[in-house]
Amino acid sequence: MTYAAQRLAGALAPCFPGPLPVRLRAWDGSEAGPRDAPLVLVRTPRALRRLLWQPGELGLAEAYIAGEIDVDGDLGESLTQVWEYVREQGAVRPRPADLARAAGVALRLGALGPKPAAPTAPRAELRGRLHSTARDRAAISHHYDLSNDFYALLLDESMAYSCAYWARPDAPDYGLADAQRDKLDLVCRKLGLEPGARLLDIGCGWGSLSLHAARAFKAEVTAVTLSARQRDHVRDRVAREGLTDLVDVRLMHYRDIPGGGYDAVSAIEMGEHVGDAEYPAFAAQLHSLLRPRGRLLVQQMSRGANAPGGGAFIETYIAPDMHMRPVGQTLELLESAGLEVRSVDALREHYAWTIEAWHRTLEERWEQFVDLVGEPTARVWRLYLVGSALAFAQNRMGVDQILAVRPEPGGATGLPATPHWHRAEERR
Repeated sequence: MTYAAQRLAGALAPCFPGPLPVRLRAWDGSEAGPRDAPLVLVRTPRALRRLLWQPGELGLAEAYIAGEIDVDGDLGESLTQVWEYVREQGAVRPRPADLARAAGVALRLGALGPKPAAPTAPRAELRGRLHSTARDRAAISHHYDLSNDFYALLLDESMAYSCAYWARPDAPDYGLADAQRDKLDLVCRKLGLEPGARLLDIGCGWGSLSLHAARAFKAEVTAVTLSARQRDHVRDRVAREGLTDLVDVRLMHYRDIPGGGYDAVSAIEMGEHVGDAEYPAFAAQLHSLLRPRGRLLVQQMSRGANAPGGGAFIETYIAPDMHMRPVGQTLELLESAGLEVRSVDALREHYAWTIEAWHRTLEERWEQFVDLVGEPTARVWRLYLVGSALAFAQNRMGVDQILAVRPEPGGATGLPATPHWHRAEERR
């Protein structure tokens, strides 16, 4: 008798030039595929039906989110093995005859039927013109308004939701909170903050940089966010810490920021949400918001020159309308706006370490996350964190700190000719 796993393996075989990159265990207990390959559990014929209706990345992701397929063992290690196989061996586009054969397998396994409903995890349902104020607000709300309690459970106490700077990654007593503090300190030093300096923090998140700049450097901060929940959270933190005279929190789109003359402007992992066509105007606005000799710090994710970035899963469940480009293109856009780029620090490995720390927290507190947002949403975040850490580790994605300045008409910048902000003795 031929069991479900053997039938599934036969249907998948034409997609790969060699042996299957995974071993399959089907709902009837049968197994097929290389014994040393990652073990994929196909728990129900519904998974096959979902993939027939929606083949590709999103169908696979939704089958995982819905619990219809799973991985036995470490998800990250399994995805790494499969990715390495595909990178080395490639994949084959199935022919029409192969698809017809797969449909026949589905029929014999009882998998044909209506299109399965989407998993109960929240999907991004955006409407309106791309990067209009209303659509941008909806995109930000989808990702960042999931729950302040969710992010408080996932992140360290600073609530920094961006790549940390692991100054001492091998130290046994050094963890995520230390690395985030070192990142915030590094940003403030690069921006040359001192008492009374005016900082504009665009896309302030839950206030980690704004509060650190006010608390540790006595800067006067204008913090801007599109998320009402973030705005309220930051205002509460500002009041609790007695920093209301130094931090002004505003709910607004970056296009609506009034005035200018800032000594420093930061945009920590918000440039990815600006959009491709809109970025030249964004760069010009950054220039106009700074005084001459004012400094800009952009921390922004990038994609490899030959890597697509994003994807259907990310767009649907995590960060809709997000755009990444190779870092060199971003530098060109900033320079075209009249800014002078002074340094670029690649933090790609640092992001892999940061995301791995978030993932460990997710697994250690799994039941708390499930109680808070439900298992499908928790599985979305497991898949997102594991896949993102892998993308950074394999150089398909990067993240960079870009320091730029608005020079005076004569070219003066006020920056040191030899950067010193990485020296340990400069830390405050």
